[in-house]
Amino acid sequence: MEKLKSFYDKNSESLIIIGLAIIFYFIFFHGIGTYSLMDVDETRYVAMARDMFLSKDFMTLYLNGEYFFEKPPLYFWQECLSFFIFGGKINEFTARFPVALLGFIFSFIVYFTSRKRINRRFGVFTSLILATSLEFIMLAKYAILDIVLTFYIGLALVCYFQVYFCQEHHKKFYWWAFYAFSGLAVMAKGIPGFIIPFGTVFFTSIMAKRFKEIFKPVFMLPGIILFSLIVLPWHILMLKIHNPLFFDEYIIKHHLHRFFNTANDDIGRKQPFYYYFLVILWGFIPWVFSMIAVFIDKLKNLEKQHYIEKIKNFDFYSLDNVHKQLALCWVCAAWIIIFFSASSTKLVTYILPIYYPLSLIAGLMWKDYVDKKKHEKPINISVQIFGWFCVVFGFAAMFTPLYLPAQLEDDIAEMRWFCLICVLIFGISTLLFVKFKKYLGVFIFYVLFMTVVSAFITDEFYEVDYRFGQADLVEFATYAKEKDYTISTIGLNRKYSLLYYNDEIVDYGKDLIKNPHLIDEVKSDLEKEDNVVILKNKEINLIKNKLEYEVVKTGRRYTMIRGK
Repeated sequence: MEKLKSFYDKNSESLIIIGLAIIFYFIFFHGIGTYSLMDVDETRYVAMARDMFLSKDFMTLYLNGEYFFEKPPLYFWQECLSFFIFGGKINEFTARFPVALLGFIFSFIVYFTSRKRINRRFGVFTSLILATSLEFIMLAKYAILDIVLTFYIGLALVCYFQVYFCQEHHKKFYWWAFYAFSGLAVMAKGIPGFIIPFGTVFFTSIMAKRFKEIFKPVFMLPGIILFSLIVLPWHILMLKIHNPLFFDEYIIKHHLHRFFNTANDDIGRKQPFYYYFLVILWGFIPWVFSMIAVFIDKLKNLEKQHYIEKIKNFDFYSLDNVHKQLALCWVCAAWIIIFFSASSTKLVTYILPIYYPLSLIAGLMWKDYVDKKKHEKPINISVQIFGWFCVVFGFAAMFTPLYLPAQLEDDIAEMRWFCLICVLIFGISTLLFVKFKKYLGVFIFYVLFMTVVSAFITDEFYEVDYRFGQADLVEFATYAKEKDYTISTIGLNRKYSLLYYNDEIVDYGKDLIKNPHLIDEVKSDLEKEDNVVILKNKEINLIKNKLEYEVVKTGRRYTMIRGK
């Protein structure tokens, strides 16, 4: 035992890095090529990246043969680089590899920076909490833009936060890096890449009473130059080539309107102000429950905490490093959720950057819980509630044949082993760890549970989802590609599985429910040689007895037909 202890003491840092690398591999990389790309965004963006890679036009984005001015190109450049590194192979693995790699790298960056500012244990807690947060897991294995945006915003915030902890003569380097990474964030997804990091700087500098410092020429001027060199060339080129279309579509419609125009019906995706609070409730599973429990406990003891007095006498520079980091993260998280909530245009994926500051807040909470038994009562309650929920869920899974429809029961049959074994074991184990006050065991089991979910359940979850329609589209598109058929659709706008898996331009846009007069266009599609038409099963009556056709394939939700 003494030799083992001596070995660990000498090699502890290397062993921790190796351990984290193994966990991060299973979270981010394991099995990412084993399931089909998902509609809508994965199939759309990867099809665009494939077109860019094959055409060698790395400036202008195209979707289904038409200009696409919604997004900047950084994501697509990274996809093309992945295709190139893997010998020109374009498949599910090479498409998801860049986003998985960014999740892997950023988790390590959180570890190293948290260790440097506080200590190694804090670094381990924060990096694992970020890497095992449910929405972060999902989107770091999903080939879309949001993890790319989160990565570069995260790096910008890491550099900015370091300004408060580094030596004076190092500050300029962190400021320059902040501007550079903010520029890359803009190139990842436009305006949020600017607003989130610079808004954080604005509000935190006011809190810390260092507002004037951000305008120091030695920080600001080189930073603006770096930012401009990264952001301006592509935007200027696009304005030069495609103006006024690029200006109207990219700048006005998909940036200013999307984030600031609450009456924008064209883009849609309207949600209430509180929408992202609900998203975080599931997106930050399993750590959100402990945060809520501690928050409720603090509200109960509001008078004892003397918060009003503390706010009046707040002095950022009187805080230790732990509480400085905490203050910066709370302001940052508040700004992110206010910014995205202020717009009526909302998607679940937009809020992803908030999980970096939340992981630091939760990391401190769990470190104190494990090491000092701080917040013991509220976190124990949250763990017990979550544990009992898993136990009940596990037992309920044993009897699904008794109460689920036969078709749905068949769909989820392959996932039952997870419900019966993993969920049940996790729930019982965490309850036992709380009972015997082995709080490090609770943390470890939370991490292991989410790691197993990510590594071994993701593909099965998606396989279940595919059966509700997308599996039909992938099969139909693959069949059409093998037979060298072109594809037309009825009422299937944005089903880009047909575009990606057929590798040909798809004729979208005909919706006979809204536009019954388009029946003649459908007739023309059926008369085309080597062309098939795909529509929903429930909409087959729209053309039945009106057009002559033969059924090529019928799926669970969709049907493929062609002219006789």
